[in-house]
Amino acid sequence: MVKNEFPRIIVRRGAPLSGSVQVPGAKNSVLKLMAATLLAEGDFVFTNVPSITDVHKMAETLSALGVSSEWLGPHELKLTNSGNITPEVPFERLDKMRASINVLGPLLSHYGSARINWPGGDDFGGRPIDLHIAGLQKMGATVEESLYDIFAFADRLKGTNIELALPSVGATENLLTAAVYARGVTVIDNAAREPEVQDLCNMLVAMGADIEGIGTSRLVIHGCERGSLSGTRHSVVADRVQAATYMAAVAVAGGDITVRSARTEHMEALFNLYARMGVAITPQRDGVRVTSHERLRAVDVITEPYPGIATDYKPLLVAMLCVSRGEGTVTETLFPGRFKYIEEFRRLGASIAIYGNKALVRPVYELIGNDVHVPDIRAGAALVVAGLAASGETVVHNIHHIDRGYDDLVGKLSGLGADVIRA
Repeated sequence: MVKNEFPRIIVRRGAPLSGSVQVPGAKNSVLKLMAATLLAEGDFVFTNVPSITDVHKMAETLSALGVSSEWLGPHELKLTNSGNITPEVPFERLDKMRASINVLGPLLSHYGSARINWPGGDDFGGRPIDLHIAGLQKMGATVEESLYDIFAFADRLKGTNIELALPSVGATENLLTAAVYARGVTVIDNAAREPEVQDLCNMLVAMGADIEGIGTSRLVIHGCERGSLSGTRHSVVADRVQAATYMAAVAVAGGDITVRSARTEHMEALFNLYARMGVAITPQRDGVRVTSHERLRAVDVITEPYPGIATDYKPLLVAMLCVSRGEGTVTETLFPGRFKYIEEFRRLGASIAIYGNKALVRPVYELIGNDVHVPDIRAGAALVVAGLAASGETVVHNIHHIDRGYDDLVGKLSGLGADVIRA
């Protein structure tokens, strides 16, 4: 059998979903944790690691810098920093992945310089790194930008007060890792509070860093001597976006499932929104039970920084609104360009109008299967979810985007009884 060079996901509407699904560690956390291994010599063992392409790409990036990797099991990854680090990443390692920007802080803090190319990632509007650069400059770094790369250097960063113009997750994480070796105290006000940021803080503390205010919008980092941190063992926090995806799947297809390892305390705003739409959610000892037996009710949604509705949830909510009763709106406050996937939902028969940063979703009798193309990770998963409610056959192309953030989406949905295959 010849392997399909361009695999697709084929989805058909079927019976209600049932059973249970395990949520792995978060993509939005593990990549930053891996980058933090640049801060200390020694071994780092990560458990609950998702087997996704972005993890493998980050491991390759770190290998180019001098950090070796070894898989100890399906979800257990060992990284070793021997101290022989080259603080310059080859172009081909950094041009496809947004999280690559997170090597900037650790390299600059620990080794005094860093050269990286402009990071890539999903294309859904501008995501400037001005906050990263401005914060590092305030800590005493010299930053030189060219058309192709960013070069930063400093003999030793110094602690300072930084107030972020907005609670950027990436900037908070980069400045955190830069501050752990800065001379004196660094205060980050209006810091991001996401569970993934907290996960990074907890790992840094386990390595020996001194951080106050974890989980709040004010982080205080007491700098320690360069090289004083050490390797550690860390379990990656559960992926709340993957959990939301399987919850959205049962919401549109109907049924009764258990999403294991879903963290209720990390998803309260989303759970409340799902409940308003008619999805019943019951906390369990290790996760949540999710049931949906009636047509969903439309709601109005506004994305906000944590603990509000995350922008990563938005495509899933659009998929749910497409099969809901009544009109609903989704307002994007963080990334204004993140509606590029709407045309793909229209290919399935959805009635969606865009007004600036707002999408108005009107009810339709049913979605109709068609060929759709994935523009980014979260939209890709949402199109698969929408296919579960569409008549006929939905063929999802460009699924390499999905593979960047989901470990075996097809297998897990199939395990719940969904009619979905990878071909």
